[in-house]
Amino acid sequence: MNTKPRGRKPAEDSQLIEKTIHINRVAKVVKGGRRFSYAALVVVGNGQGRIGIGSGKANEVPEAVRKATERAKSSMTDVPLLDGTVPHVSLGHFGAGRVLLRPASPGTGVIAGPAVRAMLDAAGYHNVLTKSLGSSNPHNVVRATLAALAQLESPEMVAARRGISIDAVNENHNVGMKIWAQAQSHS
Repeated sequence: MNTKPRGRKPAEDSQLIEKTIHINRVAKVVKGGRRFSYAALVVVGNGQGRIGIGSGKANEVPEAVRKATERAKSSMTDVPLLDGTVPHVSLGHFGAGRVLLRPASPGTGVIAGPAVRAMLDAAGYHNVLTKSLGSSNPHNVVRATLAALAQLESPEMVAARRGISIDAVNENHNVGMKIWAQAQSHS
């Protein structure tokens, strides 16, 4: 008998934000008609800088979504979150899809298409400007967005990588810090 606990703790799962990005119906023609199956693309995040994506296939939609959610939970990664926006401009590529992420001042909101918006909301971003370039296929857009998020570095990460103090990084940090400084001076 297996005594190991399986899966995650229910308390941890209850705090996760789950969003279904895309459901694709696939028809297979067989003798006597068509057989339908479904493929789901799901994003899961905790709203505080952890995000994961997953896809699942099944003969019914709920089962496909469940499989995709499980895969998304097991593939969660950390992304830097700087006061609700991205720390700097980032361009992610995947296949023919490209996604540009830019920091935005407080009150801007998430300006994005449905796939990118679902990802950024699940990760906990509140003020981001985005542009999807190239492919509009949801799978490519989602993976390009994940690639752009993976490129992001917080000021602390930059300071550690370069071996300098965090004050030196913040002194001449690019767009993100300048936008926040301007927004705070206007308030």
